[in-house]
Amino acid sequence: MIKSQPLRTNFRSGSTAAVNDRCIDTDTDTDTDTHADKTHPARANAASLIVLLTGAFLSPLDYFIVNLALPAIRGGLGASSAELQLIVSAYTSAFAVLLVTGGRLGDRFGRKRLFMGGMAGFLVASLLCALAPNGAFLVAARVMQGASAAILVPQILATIRSVFPKERQTAVMSLYGFVYGFASVAGQIGGGLLVTLHPFGLGWQSIFLINVPVGVLALAGAWRFVPESRAARTAGNDWLGLTLLSAFFALVIYPLTQGREAGWPLWAWTMLAASVPALAAFVLAEYRAHRAGKDPLVELALFRNPVFSVGLVLAFCFYCDSAFFLTYGIYLQSGLGWSALVAGAAVFPFGAGSILGPLCSPAIVRRIGNHVLTAGFAALALGFAATAAASLRVVPGGLFYAGLVLAGVGHGLVLPNVVRIVIGEIPPAKAGLAGSIVTSMLQIGSAFGATAIGGLFFSVAAEGANAARHAQAYRDSIAVVATLFAACIVIAALMSKSTQRPR
Repeated sequence: MIKSQPLRTNFRSGSTAAVNDRCIDTDTDTDTDTHADKTHPARANAASLIVLLTGAFLSPLDYFIVNLALPAIRGGLGASSAELQLIVSAYTSAFAVLLVTGGRLGDRFGRKRLFMGGMAGFLVASLLCALAPNGAFLVAARVMQGASAAILVPQILATIRSVFPKERQTAVMSLYGFVYGFASVAGQIGGGLLVTLHPFGLGWQSIFLINVPVGVLALAGAWRFVPESRAARTAGNDWLGLTLLSAFFALVIYPLTQGREAGWPLWAWTMLAASVPALAAFVLAEYRAHRAGKDPLVELALFRNPVFSVGLVLAFCFYCDSAFFLTYGIYLQSGLGWSALVAGAAVFPFGAGSILGPLCSPAIVRRIGNHVLTAGFAALALGFAATAAASLRVVPGGLFYAGLVLAGVGHGLVLPNVVRIVIGEIPPAKAGLAGSIVTSMLQIGSAFGATAIGGLFFSVAAEGANAARHAQAYRDSIAVVATLFAACIVIAALMSKSTQRPR
């Protein structure tokens, strides 16, 4: 039975209080589910956060950990070049296409419930990846893994937005950014180590099997400690909107991830062109659903908030720095002749900065408020400009690595705060939807950066297979990234003036 007043967990007091944020119990959840440990609320608070951040760790880990294992997968499964590309892009494509769906389902049916369902699916998919007998099977398992991550990830941000007090969200989102930065470093370095060391006699399979024990512990912790929350009951599901939005994301993400490798054939351009009418049809369907008094998948009124809309633009531009991860490894291996393991370790300066940035974020926010975004984009622009300028040396020197550290700090400052600011503009009842929209924009920006800026890198590098041409290609592509972030400094400064200073 649904209770007459919406409920929200008060983590500081350990009690459940009625508030006006439209988050309520599910029919079957008891007070014990809403707050797992009334005797020791501080312990339950910390435990629930650890569980949520474990889920936040696994998703990016499986994006980065695969990169350095691709040669071993080719040798072990006899996978073709096209299958190797799909092993990476199938995960990101399924993840991006289904994110909004995952967020909406969590708002409707319960975020804890969907978190656990997504985690269970992620574990099964990881096990299937490790057991794959051929490349095609592994690609299919990666699709399942990405789809499960799309169900899992929005619940993390939505739960943080819905049940943690506002005054704690800057610190909590900073921990989220820290975990994400750590996952990128652990993925790059850990993938090389696992493939090189062959733990328990396993080869590339170990990069997927490592998810299983971690995920099992997270599932048990979610059942015990994570409180349930969801939006008030609404009238039915918007299946038309869901279909049209999924089609739009598929028509954008797939050609962006596969078109360049395929030489930009006609089908890639056709899909990109078809995404425009698909988006128009989705907007029209949502408008009509709203006018008819139904519950649309995405409330178009959200985009009337200028902070929300501009924040999505910044999220898109921010993740265009995925071009760095694509070009950096190729520059070091093909241009400088470094091994995969050494090239993976060489990302540590950037990773160290991306870990340090979120740890410093709360103190910076206390001093300059939401202008932390301006500072973050400035660090990204200056850092990438420095590493681009220093890349023409035969052996990268101190300026090159100092630029990577500074860019990493900027990355670590922007990621948690752009998510926090965008989601903070939305009522908690729509937190899952807002979190999935901003994460979708991050994924589209990542695909665009890898395609457009990565395409510049490959076109310059193709003019001569030598270290000088690869260095020139790296400098040109990263200079474009630095220029983009310089423009973001101005946009972030203007947006930050119109937001409320966080406590």
